[in-house]
Amino acid sequence: MAEYWTPGEKAARDRLASLDLSDYDKARDFPARPATSRLSPHLRWGEVSAREVWRFASALPTDASSFHSELLWRDFAWHRLYHVPDLATEPVREKFRNFDWYWDGGGIDTSGKDPRPHPLPELQAWRTGETGIPLVDAGMRELWQTGYMHNRVRMVVGSFLTKNLGIHWRHGEEWFWDTLVDADPASNPFNWQWIAGCGDDASPFFRIFNPQLQASKFDPDGTYVRQWAPPLSPPPIVDLKESRQAALDAYQEIR
Repeated sequence: MAEYWTPGEKAARDRLASLDLSDYDKARDFPARPATSRLSPHLRWGEVSAREVWRFASALPTDASSFHSELLWRDFAWHRLYHVPDLATEPVREKFRNFDWYWDGGGIDTSGKDPRPHPLPELQAWRTGETGIPLVDAGMRELWQTGYMHNRVRMVVGSFLTKNLGIHWRHGEEWFWDTLVDADPASNPFNWQWIAGCGDDASPFFRIFNPQLQASKFDPDGTYVRQWAPPLSPPPIVDLKESRQAALDAYQEIR
């Protein structure tokens, strides 16, 4: 971790002082480009405040509205956690309590113990970046090596887990909680419920991120994938088209 992060208030303010939003709007969705602030771990651990970041960004010569919206999204997650204290375990949209997600161990564990001695093979492949889907594998390997993952790729790997693999969003939330340096009690479950389609202001369930299309759009020359994914990937563990249709069919059942 020391290769990628320096904890502490001084490091946070040094990072803030280098904030450059001149290319933020156009480049923030491209994981190979250094356009994001990378302030999220410092915000998560209270090494810099959202107010201080907001004021600093406001004083920059470039428009900070898109960056400010990300800070607002983060605060919205905390607002929702206050009103929905079981955000990490229960879907905000109640109809998803009956959704047929796979659960590691053969069923929803209401005891809260869930020892997970033998993970689902698909879940283990997702965790270790061995799904055979290059953008997904790159993101999961970046996460394991650095404790971080680009936001666009987080959405892709989350959609892939919950919709293409049909695995419960809580498994993704828990893995991110264990591995992300910026995972916090609000943003982590809030964003997992958003991508799974069962949370507040959620991405509609029928919006399923196609990792191949996402890669062609946001990593067109393959720079990000080459940096993190193995050169010889295993065959895909799931057919993207068929699994997308299966997810849509399952959604129709709970409608």
